Amino acid sequence: MGLTGYAWAAMQGLVNGLNYANVISNDAGGDKPADGARDILLVGLDSRTDAQGNPLSREVLDQLRAGDSDGELNTDSLIFVHIPNDGSKAVAISLPRDTYVDIPGGYGKHKINSAYARAMLSARKDLQKQGVTDPKQLDVQANQAGAKELIQTVEKLTGSTIDNYAAVNLLGFSEITTAIGGVDVCLNNTVKDEYSGANFTKGQHTISGVEALEFVRQRHGLPNGDLDRVVRQQVFMAGMARKVLSAGTLTNPGKLSDLIDAIKKSVVLNQNWDIFGFAQQMKGLTGGQLEFRTIPVKNIDYKTPEDGSAIQVDPTEVKNFVQGLAGPQPGATTPAPQADSANKATTVDVRNASGKTGLAATVAKALEVKGFTAGDTANSASRKTTVIWVSKGGKDAGQAVADTLGGSPTVQEDKSVRAGHVTVFLGSDYKAPSTDSNAGSSAGGATSQAPAPPPADEEKPITAEGVPCVN
Repeated sequence: MGLTGYAWAAMQGLVNGLNYANVISNDAGGDKPADGARDILLVGLDSRTDAQGNPLSREVLDQLRAGDSDGELNTDSLIFVHIPNDGSKAVAISLPRDTYVDIPGGYGKHKINSAYARAMLSARKDLQKQGVTDPKQLDVQANQAGAKELIQTVEKLTGSTIDNYAAVNLLGFSEITTAIGGVDVCLNNTVKDEYSGANFTKGQHTISGVEALEFVRQRHGLPNGDLDRVVRQQVFMAGMARKVLSAGTLTNPGKLSDLIDAIKKSVVLNQNWDIFGFAQQMKGLTGGQLEFRTIPVKNIDYKTPEDGSAIQVDPTEVKNFVQGLAGPQPGATTPAPQADSANKATTVDVRNASGKTGLAATVAKALEVKGFTAGDTANSASRKTTVIWVSKGGKDAGQAVADTLGGSPTVQEDKSVRAGHVTVFLGSDYKAPSTDSNAGSSAGGATSQAPAPPPADEEKPITAEGVPCVN
């Protein structure tokens, strides 16, 4: 009873001392989102001020290895969190900071981590023209404009409406990790990075404070650059969730008090977020019910016109990925795939020559959805390129199949194919068609030949259980 009373009082003190900002349009206050689920944007800010707009001291900046600010404020970490209405099986989806996206408001295409800074600097200039001179007021209001722009950018990319927003700065991240007694992490190899200050031996460590900041900020010297940093952030967040969800943190008055003090100092939430209601929704969440994923990427070294190297994504593929995990938005209807009635006359037989298990069945089903008559499926001798065989005079039907598959496979006549049939041989070069025709050219930059690394095992996502070793 005593612990329950203390926890209630501590939570009340936390709520009363939190920093809120009006960053979400039509904020519904304490009401649940329309579908009962919550979509939250978690942001890690490379900020040199605290949550109240007060500048951090030189001593603190040196401890954090933050260096001098160039006048811009980037978002080093972006995580989209979907929590279903029963508070179970939450998914956290990382958006790499260098993802090349369209930033609403006339800013054009740039890296997603610059959306906040572009709107913030624009708002600061407008406020100064209006006669605002107080540095603290300028910082708070400009940051509010930056957050709104970032939220709109993420909503456009994911196709989801953000219900809640939480941002933490460098100092807060360091102090929160210290307050909970550190987080367990594990590395595949020894690392020493002069840029972030990360200096860790191979194996497991319990890190907090500045060390924790160094761990999640390192990207130089990692095999996959920023994507490896994203994985670092995911395993760290998973470890933090495991620590906070454990009874050792939530029922320890000292740790809980330290955690609340750190949150008050450094976290900004959207206005009217009902924290008590949120805590109630989260009460059944355990470590294994929190999964971490990363949006699909096409190219990790995309050459942009003015932003240098970035991560290229297919916007449609990202939306489908997020909606597949988070579910459709309230009131949204998923249109049924349009089948061409003319395709019904073509029976498609699919041969898997790629070596990828189950690919023939998958492709056959996709073609059937488009109106083609399903033939038989089988494996075939391996081949590098995808080819489509048609009967004499059947090239038009073969081309219709080719257009559906994408990738411009060769269509050729072969005597072995029966009239009215098309035989597809799926080579190792076969890739699912992209639905974004402008993905490679809309930015005006050349696409390099550096493909994205293979995705992590989808069957074993990072969760808040266990301590997986990472790069």
